[in-house]
Amino acid sequence: MSVIGLLFLLLHHTEPNDDSLTILQNGQVMTSVDRSEHAIGVFPLLDLEKYHQWEIMLEKKTYREAKNAIIGSGGQIVPGEQGYRLDRRKLLEQYYTFWYGEGSTAIEAPMYPVHPKVDAEILASIRVKPIGYYVTYFNSNNKNRAHNIALAAKAIDSAVVFPGETFSFNQVVGMRTVDKGYKRAGVIVRGELSEGVGGGICQVSSTLFNAIDRAGLQIVKRYSHSRNVPYVLSGRDATVSWGGPDFVFENAYNQPILIRAYGNGGRMAVSIFSSESIEYKPRHVPSISNRIPEETKDVRHQSVNGK
Repeated sequence: MSVIGLLFLLLHHTEPNDDSLTILQNGQVMTSVDRSEHAIGVFPLLDLEKYHQWEIMLEKKTYREAKNAIIGSGGQIVPGEQGYRLDRRKLLEQYYTFWYGEGSTAIEAPMYPVHPKVDAEILASIRVKPIGYYVTYFNSNNKNRAHNIALAAKAIDSAVVFPGETFSFNQVVGMRTVDKGYKRAGVIVRGELSEGVGGGICQVSSTLFNAIDRAGLQIVKRYSHSRNVPYVLSGRDATVSWGGPDFVFENAYNQPILIRAYGNGGRMAVSIFSSESIEYKPRHVPSISNRIPEETKDVRHQSVNGK
C-alpha cells in the first residue's frame, strides 16, 4: 500500500465523533477544550506544549489545599481536612484515549489526596508540655490597634514547627493590608497622632520572640526598632515589616513545637508547647511589668511595621 493510502487509513481510523472534551469535578464543569486547540497541523499529533499549559490551568482550578488540625477557641482539637491535587499521569492517559477517538468526551478530573501536615494525633501529642511563655500588655481602648494585635495573634496561633524547620513571621502572618482586615491604628507620641495600617503587629512579633527565646529555640533573624518600645524591655523587641525586617527562628529540637497565641483584653500572650519527650534547654528572659505602657511610635518604622 502507498504512503498516501496509509495516511488516509490513519486519519480515517482516528477521526473522532466529537472534537470537544469536558473536564468535570464532582459533576461540575471545570473546563472544556477542543481537539483543534492542541493539534499540530493536519495530522492527529498532540502539541504537548499547549497541552501542558492547559494542564497547569486545570490543576490550579481543581487544587484544594489540605487544612491542618488546629486548636479551637474552646481548647478542643479541630481535625484537619484532606486536600487533593490533579493526577497528571492519569489525566494524560485519559486525554490520549479521547484524542485518538476511543474515549469519553466528558471525564471526571482524576485527583489524588493531599494529607494535612499536622493531624489531630500530632497536635494532641505536642500540646502537653509547656516550654516557653511570654506576655505583654497594651491599651485595649485603642480599638484599631487592639484589633490588629488580635488578628495577627490568630494568624500564628496553632502553628506547628517540625524539627529542622524554620518559622518566618512574615510568611505565616502574610501582608498586613486593609483587604485582610487590618486597620489604621493611631499611636500618640508627645501629643502627635500618627497612623499606619497594621499598627500593633510588632508587639505580636516581639512577644513571640521572647517566648521562643525562653524556650531555647534558635533565633535566625531578629531586628530591633531604632528606639525603645514601651511593651518590652530595652533590646527585647522584634520589629517586622512586609518586604523588610522579619523574625525567623529554627526548631533545632528533636520534637515538633506548638505555638499558642492570644491577643485580647489588653494582654498579648504566647505559649510554646511540645511533647513530653522533648529535650530542651530554656533560657532566662526577664518579664515586663504588667502595667499598660504609654503608647509611643518609631518614626522610621511606624507606617510599615505597625509598632
